[in-house]
Amino acid sequence: MSCYKYWGKLEEIANKLSSYGDLEKYGESALDKINIDEIVEILDEVEIIAHDKTIDFDSAKHILDDEKMNRTLKLIRKFYVYVGARLETENALKILESDNPLETLDSFEFYDRYIGLIENESQLAKFNKDKTFVFLGSGPLPLTLIMFNKVFNCKCIGIEQVPEVAELSRKVLKRLELDNDIQIVVGDETIIETLDYDILMVAALAEPKDRVFANIWEYVDENKPVIYRTYTGMRAILYSPVLDKDTRGFHKEIMLLPSGKTNNTSVLIRKIE
Repeated sequence: MSCYKYWGKLEEIANKLSSYGDLEKYGESALDKINIDEIVEILDEVEIIAHDKTIDFDSAKHILDDEKMNRTLKLIRKFYVYVGARLETENALKILESDNPLETLDSFEFYDRYIGLIENESQLAKFNKDKTFVFLGSGPLPLTLIMFNKVFNCKCIGIEQVPEVAELSRKVLKRLELDNDIQIVVGDETIIETLDYDILMVAALAEPKDRVFANIWEYVDENKPVIYRTYTGMRAILYSPVLDKDTRGFHKEIMLLPSGKTNNTSVLIRKIE
C-alpha cells in the first residue's frame, strides 16, 4: 500500500506538536511544565502509522527521503526523543520514592516492549553469567541493563554522557539493589577502550552515529560482537536510523526486525580490517 496516504496526517501531527513551542529556539525545558499525556496522545497517532504492516520498506523510503517530509519528521522525532527521556526520568524518580521499587519499575509504560526487545537480542549473542555486557547510552532508567542482568545474570556496564543522568541511574540501581551487578560510567563511546567486556550494544538514540561507530571501530576487537538498535521501514519516522555509511568497516551478520509494539530493529555487526 502507498505511504502517500499518511503525508497529510504526519504534517497535521507536526503542526499539533509545534503548537507546544519551538524546541530549536527554547530547548526542551520549555515543555517540562506541560502535561506529558497530551504529547503522548499525539505521538500515539504516529505510532499507529509506524506500525502499519501494509507499508513495505521501499514505500516507506518515499517518506524518509523526501526533503519536505524530512522537515516534518525532524520535528516529530525531537518530540519522540523528548517524551522518551522525560518518561524515563519521571519513572526513575518514582522508583527512588517508591515503597515497592520493583513494582514501580514493572509499571513503566514501555516495560513490555523491552521484554520483546531483549528476547530478540538474546538471539544475537551468548549472554550468560560469565559475560560482561556494555550498553552505550544507558540513560536515566537503565532498563536494558536491568533486564539483561535479570534474565541472563550477566555483569553489566552502562555508558552515559551526562553526569547528572548517570548519577540518577546509579541511585535507581541502588534502590533496586542492583548496584553490585550493574555499573554506570560517565563518558562517550571512546571509554570502551578502558573497559573489559564481552558484548557491546549501542542504543538507538546514540548520536552522532557516524562518530560513534567510527570510534567503536577504532577501539573494538574483531572478535567482539557489536549490537546496535535502529529503526527500519515506517518505524524510521520515529527516529533517524543508522545508515550503511555509519557502519563502514563493519560486517553486518544478522538483522532482526521488531515484532508487536516493539520499535527497534536489532543488528549484529563485527569489525573488519
